Amino acid sequence: MIEFVTSNLAPIMFGAVVFFLLSGFPVAFSLAACGLLFGFIGMELGLLPGSLFQALPLRVFGIMQNDILLAIPFFTLMGLVLERSGMAEDLLDTAGQVFGPIRGGLALSVIFVGALLAATTGVVAASVISMGLISLPIMLRYGYSRPIACGAITASGTLAQAIPPSLVLIVMADQLGRSVGDMYKGAFIPAFMLVGLYALFIIGLAIFKPKLVPALPPEALRFREPDGGSGLRSLCVLLLVVTGISVVFGLQYDALMTAWQGRTVNASTEEVAVVALTFGTLVALVLAGLNKLLKAGLLSRIAERVTFVLIPPLALIFLVLGTIFLGVATPTEGGAMGAVGALIMAVARRRLDFVKLRDALESTTRLSVFVMFILIGATVFSFTFTAIDGKEWVEHLFDQLPGGQIGFLIFVNAMIFFLGFFLDFFEIAFILIPLLAPVADKLGIDLIWFGVLIALNLQTSFLTPPFGFALFYLRSVAPVGAYLDRVTGQRIEGIRTTQIYRGSVAFVLIQILMIAMLIVFPELVTGSLDAKVEVDLDTIRIEAPPSGGDSWGSGGDAGGNQDRGGW
Repeated sequence: MIEFVTSNLAPIMFGAVVFFLLSGFPVAFSLAACGLLFGFIGMELGLLPGSLFQALPLRVFGIMQNDILLAIPFFTLMGLVLERSGMAEDLLDTAGQVFGPIRGGLALSVIFVGALLAATTGVVAASVISMGLISLPIMLRYGYSRPIACGAITASGTLAQAIPPSLVLIVMADQLGRSVGDMYKGAFIPAFMLVGLYALFIIGLAIFKPKLVPALPPEALRFREPDGGSGLRSLCVLLLVVTGISVVFGLQYDALMTAWQGRTVNASTEEVAVVALTFGTLVALVLAGLNKLLKAGLLSRIAERVTFVLIPPLALIFLVLGTIFLGVATPTEGGAMGAVGALIMAVARRRLDFVKLRDALESTTRLSVFVMFILIGATVFSFTFTAIDGKEWVEHLFDQLPGGQIGFLIFVNAMIFFLGFFLDFFEIAFILIPLLAPVADKLGIDLIWFGVLIALNLQTSFLTPPFGFALFYLRSVAPVGAYLDRVTGQRIEGIRTTQIYRGSVAFVLIQILMIAMLIVFPELVTGSLDAKVEVDLDTIRIEAPPSGGDSWGSGGDAGGNQDRGGW
């Protein structure tokens, strides 16, 4: 028996931690207890030295000194302040008025606002609950298909897992040992491609199944002009003007920077795009402000509403992501700027009081402590698991998989997809990613590509019946029984749980399609990253200038002894 335990300590330890996790025991304590228990067993069996845990305190202090993880409370605070200041309500109301007159417009507005909330709040629960409370009654009021309405809300809410500044991507970058900025760049295109696929699905329904996604009736549009017009023409003109100004500014950006700095500047495409979009949003805000101040009447009510509601959060997104992408700020500094910007926006809108600020700070503290305890437990577990050669055991498990890189990626994604039914993404990231990353690196898989794939997969698990967390969040706020609509006075039937499940299926299939596209076309992730610099160690030469400006060996003998101008 002892011989069996000695030769199979790593798989026994891994099985024990899985058992404790599935039993519902707290994750942090399960990991730490297994790490300590099997560490002592290894010492008793003579596999580990008695001084093994002397280095553990240094590991724990290393976690507390991790600057990358400090970004988590900043981004969380930013999102919670914006969510409690009523930004979601204003965005959903405005987007619904803009897109509502077209078939599928309400669902498109939910997807658009979900993407915007994901880029500003980054919290799945807040996004799903906000859109469920605000948009679901309106969609039911005007005859939307219940499964489609529920699916659009839950899928859009989970975009917070994939769109930067996602907390998942921060944790992935830390566990994979890669830059958060590179992780954000890699996820940028896939995340917004996913948003595009959601929108295409709704547009397809509007074309082929229009009864499922009807348009808002004219009486539901509140931002009307005095003559009864919608005012959308003014909004389109403003959008075209701002887009033109942004394009012209982007084309002249290199020349402007060259003239300002006095040297030739060749900015990257990402830098030009971010700066041009920032400039365009500020121009739109200034134009709308001048129009209102001077009472010029050049913009319609809906155009002014869109500008004053959308521009501040967009500016905040560009402030945070732009500085990170351009290398001006670290993710932690970007998160700090985002938190300050959110506080300024909330104060400016007169939506922030002491109670809301205290609630946001308490929620941020709870999440941060939760992450810290899980990471400490995972560190204890990983410390012992590595000492008993557990990572080599994991590598040998995957050596037998057919298909090379593709086979490994398919198997890992299928495994994480299943585990996502039961475990939180923090738990999966802190337990499995440190074990899988060395195998992926050994197979030649780019770790940024690997991290983005896992992040999208974890997003899918939020939607999968019957355990998807986003489905539970919507169930908690969706009406169960029939109720009287406060606007129309009509009796509206409640939402059944099976309807929530049915609505998520189409969006889960879309996300699986996106994951398959990333596996087949890794350039969607790696194409936006800086090219790796290959260094041939055999060609490296170290040269130093001679002292006093003389050439090598000047005034010296063959042995290198110099008569003047010594070192």
